[in-house]
Parts: sequence; C-alpha cells; structure tokens
Amino acid sequence: MNVRPATPADGPAIRDVARRSLQASYSLGPQAITGAIEEWYDENQLEATLADEDRLLLVADDDGQVVGFSESVLAADNTGTLLWLHVDPAHRGVGNATSLFEQTRERLHELGATHLQGRVLDDNVDGNTFYEEQGFERAGSEELNIAGHTYVENLYTESEQWGREPTETDEGRTVYVDHDNHERGSIAPFHIVYTDENAEDQYGYFCSNCNTLANAMDSMGRIECDNCGNVRKPLRWDAAYL
Repeated sequence: MNVRPATPADGPAIRDVARRSLQASYSLGPQAITGAIEEWYDENQLEATLADEDRLLLVADDDGQVVGFSESVLAADNTGTLLWLHVDPAHRGVGNATSLFEQTRERLHELGATHLQGRVLDDNVDGNTFYEEQGFERAGSEELNIAGHTYVENLYTESEQWGREPTETDEGRTVYVDHDNHERGSIAPFHIVYTDENAEDQYGYFCSNCNTLANAMDSMGRIECDNCGNVRKPLRWDAAYL
C-alpha cells in the first residue's frame, strides 16, 4: 500500500470511502451521511483543501485503488490535528489504518507539527480504541448536533500535553487558553478559553492563526475572528446544512 497526497482525480474515490466508512462506523442516518460528504468532500471543498498549505489530505493507494484517506490541519501553534481517518471496511484489519496514521503523523511533523491531536465521535468504538492503542489520551469532548440528534465527539492528544496558558483580555482580565482542546477553523483552530485554570467555566475562544481572542458565537455555532477572518463553520453536520 502506498500513502500519497490526494489529487483532484481522487475525489470520487474519497467520497466513496467516506460513505462506506461512515456507514460502517457511525450510527448516522443516510441523510446525515450524504449531507456530511457533500459539505466536506465535494469538488469545490476538495479543491480548497488541496490548495491550502496548512491542510494535509493523504490517500492510501492499494495498487491503484484508494482504500482509505486522512484529513489533517496544521495550526499556527504547530499543533497538527487529525480530523478524519477513513478506511474502506473491506480493507480493514490488515494494518491499513495504522500505516495511514503513521504516514500522516510523519508528514505533519515534516510540515512543522510538534504535537498531534485526533478527533473521533464517541460512538465509534473502534476509532476511540485505535487512538488509545496509538498511545493517545482522551483530553476532552463536546456535543455535536447532527441531523437533529446530539452526538459526542472526543478529542485525543499525545500523552505529553501543552496545558493551559494564561493571557489577558482587552479589559485586563486573566483567562486561560487550552492548547489541548480546540475547534476546527477555516484557517486554523480556535482553542477553547476558560476563565479559570481548572477549566470549569468557559470564557470563549482563541484564534491560533493570529493569536487573538475571538469570543462571538452565534446560535448555530459559528465563530469568526474579527482580526484575520478565521471562521468556525456551524456544527459539522448541522441540520441546516442537510
């Protein structure tokens, strides 16, 4: 199996692998799966992902057939986040996921990542077990609204964590940026910010692209940094997008 950068020609195969993987690993309905694939892997989105220097889209090529892929992002603070790792169910159990994971981690390190994180829905038992087998630890979770149903997405980090860093707001208030827990942004992740070092009360978000606080979130879960334009889209598979 050869792990290589994806090309525009891989689009149909990527969408097919994503559909098969989501159907096999997640308790999502057909409408939610179709909406997710259209939102994240249509031709326009793939083109934007491939053109983004901070995005990494790799495919696992088995003798000309795409049997898996990974999608990652590199933040300004040198954190690499593995957003998705999909392997066609017909090609699981023979080490393809591990090979794809290791190649993804190696490529992220080559791009400058000094720390790696991964995200997976809580109901994907195999996915959660996979991260634990790679030596990752669960660092947090959040609720997602997918097609009108609430799901939990878990965040995994390498055993060595960066912790929470104090910073000051414009009003001189000390808040704490959690470098081990963040939300996906269009340019770079938004780290969750707490009012206290024990992370008991959330304050807002920190844009890792320009290192500024970005607190505003609308009712659909959209965050936008007024300084650089980094945006967190509404929840990944929100019903409004289906």
